[in-house]
Amino acid sequence: MIKAFFTNSTGILTSRILGFIRDIMTASFLGANIYSDIFFVAFKLPNLFRRVFAEGAFSQAFIPSLTFAKNRSRFSFEIFFWLLAIIFALSIFVNIFSYFVTYIMAFGFDEETKLIASPLVAINFYYLNFIFAVSFLTGMLHYKNHFATSAFSTGLLNIALIVALLLSENLEKLDMVYYLSYAVLIGGLLQLLVHLYTSKKLGICKILIAGYKSKKDSSEDTNRFKKAFFPAIFASSASHLSAFLDTFLASFLIAGSISYLYYANRILQLPLALFAIAVAMALFPSISKAIHKNDKQRAIELLKKSSWILLYLLSFSTIAATLLSKEIIWFLFERGEFTAQDTETTAFVLAMYMIGLLPFGLAKIFSLWHFANHNQKEVAKITAISLIVNIILSLALIVPLTSAGLALASSISGFVLFYLNYKLYKKDAKEEIFLNKKMFLFVLCIIAFTAAIELFKYYLYYFNII
Repeated sequence: MIKAFFTNSTGILTSRILGFIRDIMTASFLGANIYSDIFFVAFKLPNLFRRVFAEGAFSQAFIPSLTFAKNRSRFSFEIFFWLLAIIFALSIFVNIFSYFVTYIMAFGFDEETKLIASPLVAINFYYLNFIFAVSFLTGMLHYKNHFATSAFSTGLLNIALIVALLLSENLEKLDMVYYLSYAVLIGGLLQLLVHLYTSKKLGICKILIAGYKSKKDSSEDTNRFKKAFFPAIFASSASHLSAFLDTFLASFLIAGSISYLYYANRILQLPLALFAIAVAMALFPSISKAIHKNDKQRAIELLKKSSWILLYLLSFSTIAATLLSKEIIWFLFERGEFTAQDTETTAFVLAMYMIGLLPFGLAKIFSLWHFANHNQKEVAKITAISLIVNIILSLALIVPLTSAGLALASSISGFVLFYLNYKLYKKDAKEEIFLNKKMFLFVLCIIAFTAAIELFKYYLYYFNII
């Protein structure tokens, strides 16, 4: 598992470095304005589905179902083509009704902006077809304990977007957004080709071909997956749905607000992906197999070690990024079209997002236990509660704190998500993870104190005291 963690972390770090180069160039060329907002809205929906499939619902329902499947080749084939058909049909729907989809996603945009954004929403959505195929092959590769291809291939999307930015540097901003949108599709295609190459080498393509030729009945295995998958779509996507809600509400704020949230969320995603998601991807197959073998204690030990490692890594990341939020945004983005005022606003949004890093990361780990035990419905209920809290707090905080209020609401809902996931784990496993409660509470107090400092600094800045 340690080898898989470092493979995932190295791959994710490589991708994130390329992603930061892409974001630096995007901020410099596009800035934080209506055109950057349009692109981030257009890319938001397929990116939401990408994270749900690649890091959430699909893998967390597929791997346990594959572990328990009686006829794995037939089961794999049926799941792949069943979901691919649904996603392709959804892509056609979005293409035909792109204005309606844009209207829902960015309700606060004016009519002209919605008309400009709608064809871009349609283009970007086709990326989902590529990324589902990639997610499926990733699940198969992870089951075979191969992590390198999936970890490193995510950088191909960023490379495609960087090339698009370089090619369109001297064009009009709207043309640049079109270049970026087509680059999203090229990046998805490149990821798929790399996964197909590795899958062929490891014999996964032969498994799918055997599944196509097989006449055995796999309805029991398929039904088990379907029962797990649909609740898992909702259960595994709390932070992603929260970010989607932020985008919707930010469309009512001043131009650039969606971009502030995007750039800040990108910084948040670095430690979340580098530590929490990397650990989860490496840990999940091991926990699923241990539970399948009725070795519950082994699964608990894996969970315990991972939880304490994440507690320290994410706590340090939270405190450092919160206190240095302005310096981080200034260093990465303040150049070209991205102004000093953009830096101030984005830095405060980042500080509010970082408060939720620890709870979202730990919730990710404890949800693995529930997914491996086929408790997706319980996790879906927990996710629903955290989202209701998020909606209420977003509406309450958007007026006094604008875009930063949306980020703070998301972070607070993350603590609700973690608490309920951990409570469900204790009820099921009948064992504590955080035996040293004083240490855990001390870490939470430090994070709360750091957040209070940032809110006080904002108060001073807002009233022109500093």
